[in-house]
Amino acid sequence: MTSQAYDIAIVGGGIMGCGTALGLAKGGMRPIVLEQDDIGQGASGVNAGTLSLQIKRVKLMPYALKGHHAWEAMGEAVGFHKTGGYTLAFNEREAALLHERMELKREAGAPITFVSPNELAAREPSLSRRVVAASYCPEDGYANSSLAGQYYRRMLREAEVPWRDRTRITSIEATGTGFILRAGEDVFHARRLLLACGGWLKDACEMIGVSLPVRARVNTVSVTERGPRLVGSVIGHATGLLTLKQKPNGTVLIGGGWQGEGTPQDGRGRVALSTVVPNLQLAQFAVPELRNLRVVRSWTGFEANVPDFYPLAGAAPGVKNAFILGCVRGGFTIGPYISQLMADFILGREPELPLFDPGRTFNLE
Repeated sequence: MTSQAYDIAIVGGGIMGCGTALGLAKGGMRPIVLEQDDIGQGASGVNAGTLSLQIKRVKLMPYALKGHHAWEAMGEAVGFHKTGGYTLAFNEREAALLHERMELKREAGAPITFVSPNELAAREPSLSRRVVAASYCPEDGYANSSLAGQYYRRMLREAEVPWRDRTRITSIEATGTGFILRAGEDVFHARRLLLACGGWLKDACEMIGVSLPVRARVNTVSVTERGPRLVGSVIGHATGLLTLKQKPNGTVLIGGGWQGEGTPQDGRGRVALSTVVPNLQLAQFAVPELRNLRVVRSWTGFEANVPDFYPLAGAAPGVKNAFILGCVRGGFTIGPYISQLMADFILGREPELPLFDPGRTFNLE
């Protein structure tokens, strides 16, 4: 049995939890990160790693731009590649949708342009010739999500921030001086608390008496065997139902938010054949030669959200010295930056960009 005291306990060892811990340590606090699995192996480590401004919501564009810069600064340590990215439309309805959405994102600061089908064919000759419109962003790219945990583990070690893997918090008690967290026989005392545990955020918030309308999507990702070079850019679809990229080793990662089955309470989610098949069919429609490659694995990851699909980032409603961070759509991209904002907020500094009050969600149910 262990019993130790900290300035703040952070429940959740993903990008946002670890990033906040690093910012707090730099600001003079003594945090501890408590993760029920392994650092960076939840949603942070099982997503497709896409860093595309073209799939970010307009209101979140300033955060996504800052997040892109953070990933670029991490560089090879996280397998960062700036490849540029194309979003495709295959009919006039999709083309109208593409232009409407990309114009708004361009106005919000994303360096997006439109390219003709002939230009696209010259740049990416393996793409379908049935494209009628396409947009391009030179900032788009990807990182290797499986390296994120290794990176943040190393950064925590260098900053002398303690963490505990395989530590599932089963109860949190608010006291007059802070919080008592229990995980089996282990007990942790902290003056402050940050809940940053993704798909498990709803249950964690209820431990401190806060009921928020947090839901969890079960996003599916697939990977092919190694093959010849087909595409050099990140490829998406106007509907948002496709992300596709080819890694240097020749494998192709395919996603797009298609849903699997299960809940965070079940543990890992399950791949649903009824959704993974149309995801792969859309990918093959965009890149016909994908039909020659076998899919070797598909998996799922939980993505938390609230009804308005904006983040939770701020003070826990009605609970002194407790904070919430999660439900960030595009959290892989935005995570490194919004965690910096969260650290500033907890340290009593004015964040560079506004946060997202979790209390607003009481009116969204």
